[in-house]
Amino acid sequence: MTDRLGELLVKKNYITTEQLQQALEEQKSAGGRLGSSLVKLGYAKENTLLSFLSEQYRIPSVNLSKLEINPNVINLIPSSIVKKYFIIPINRVGTKLTLAMADPSDLTVINEVEFITGFNVEPVIASENKIIDAIKIYYGGDGNIAGMGNISFHPRDYTLDDEKTSPEEKDLMADEDFINVDNFDALVHGAVDNVEVIETQMQLDEAGEIEGPIIKIVNGILIKAIKLGASDIHFEPYEKIFRVRYRIDGVMRREMALPNQIRNAVVSRLKIMARLDISERRLPQDGRIKLRLAKGREMDFRVSTIPILFGEKVVLRLLDKSALQLDMTKLGFEESSLADLKAAIHKPVGMILVTGPTGSGKTTTLYSVLSELNKETENIVTAEDPIEYNFMGINQVQMHEEIGLTFASSLRSFLRQDPDIIMVGEIRDFETAQIAVQAALTGHLVLSTVHTNDAPGTITRLIDMGIEPFLISSAVILILAQRLIRKICMDCREPIKVHPQILIDLGIPPDDVESFPTYKGKGCPICNNTGYKGRVGLYEVMPMREGVKELILSRSSASEIRKEAIRLSMKTLRQSGIFKIKEGMTTIEEVVRTTMEDR
Repeated sequence: MTDRLGELLVKKNYITTEQLQQALEEQKSAGGRLGSSLVKLGYAKENTLLSFLSEQYRIPSVNLSKLEINPNVINLIPSSIVKKYFIIPINRVGTKLTLAMADPSDLTVINEVEFITGFNVEPVIASENKIIDAIKIYYGGDGNIAGMGNISFHPRDYTLDDEKTSPEEKDLMADEDFINVDNFDALVHGAVDNVEVIETQMQLDEAGEIEGPIIKIVNGILIKAIKLGASDIHFEPYEKIFRVRYRIDGVMRREMALPNQIRNAVVSRLKIMARLDISERRLPQDGRIKLRLAKGREMDFRVSTIPILFGEKVVLRLLDKSALQLDMTKLGFEESSLADLKAAIHKPVGMILVTGPTGSGKTTTLYSVLSELNKETENIVTAEDPIEYNFMGINQVQMHEEIGLTFASSLRSFLRQDPDIIMVGEIRDFETAQIAVQAALTGHLVLSTVHTNDAPGTITRLIDMGIEPFLISSAVILILAQRLIRKICMDCREPIKVHPQILIDLGIPPDDVESFPTYKGKGCPICNNTGYKGRVGLYEVMPMREGVKELILSRSSASEIRKEAIRLSMKTLRQSGIFKIKEGMTTIEEVVRTTMEDR
């Protein structure tokens, strides 16, 4: 504003050219703005200057010393921003935010405030001295600090409306995890400095510069999730707070709460990193973030956004290829179950199905199978939605249902690509199941997943889809059901005594109860005082032996097939869990939580 204001004042004969030059020199030596220098040298009166600017810009002027500003309005803009640009919010009505500015012509500032708050800014003029005084009153400090140095978000900065704030929100805002940006480096152990976002500079340049502290906060949250071994990060907007939760070892855990005034900035930062449209807040979006960490390590994040009541929820799935376990012998299989699986995957034809709920490790199991089969002599093609990890030597196809590229259409195309091994991400309808069965019967090894509770239930599901029993018994060679359970932390594991009846109810023979060992983790810094560290699989492997095939052909129930499979030495999920309890790998509570009693 310096040049424009000086020229206007000279043109209107408020000051002379000489006075303007002296004011500019004063401004250069003492800092501050031209208007303050003119007032300080006595060349202009503050009220006269305000009236002049109000008339020129056709914007109202305000006297901040006569206003009492609502703390909820003050909390809309971080102190770093008001101190950097000499602005202060004074009122909000609906989506309109009234902003007192020393330079109301600065569109860059207006755009940044709209970006941070999500409101439409209506500027008014206030004197620089009055703005500084107001900043001291409402934000603290000396009013001249630029950047994030003094900002601290804490529940005490908020005036809560008891009628609109739930007890859960109050508890969350009073929690010690409510983030204080001053201490954020300590919170993430200084790890944020080693993060580099790959291939997003173009997006950053197009979207405009984002305030550095927001980048630091987002990077810190991502790095802390990696350090803690989280599989997912949830950014959740509520009326008063912006909650961040991690899923660690399959269990959701609240990590921190951010103030609402930076909610939109954090979401926009994540969208920019994932190359999503930051202006689209009404529709779900999906993207991907790639980070390069220290020592050349790379990490991918799968990003999903959805609009909810108080804004956009963002969920990030962490995809760490370096931590992907592709050695089948280390996934947690019992010896006999692993032998059955290996025998099946090395057959030249047939279908192998992996079943279990979302998040039970089915993809990891399939990737470990493909890794063992991945040889130059084999042509392997996969249809995935989404492709979580890429592998050299495997031809992976990403599904796009909106353009007609579905599992079924991909399978048809695969059969013309001279495949040896086909992996289909999921069988969810008759068409996909039919083509997969035909492929398995015509000289291909087919791997896929189905959403059922156990291995025998998969047969019933395929029949319900419309696949004839004789085709199932001919094509399917093995069905594997699995779950993921938390492992006891080895650094704080200790033996415990439990009531004998609990072990009997679990499925332990009464004669073995007395000598059956049980353990738990008492909690330590290594496991964040949870008693658990890492996860291991429970597996129910059902090879298609003759007795099972006969029951399928006669359309027997899942329970009858299950009994026959157990008679033929199938280990159930519950039995797999009992074995891992005995080995000191997990707890009774984990096995009961994830498995059903054998019927």
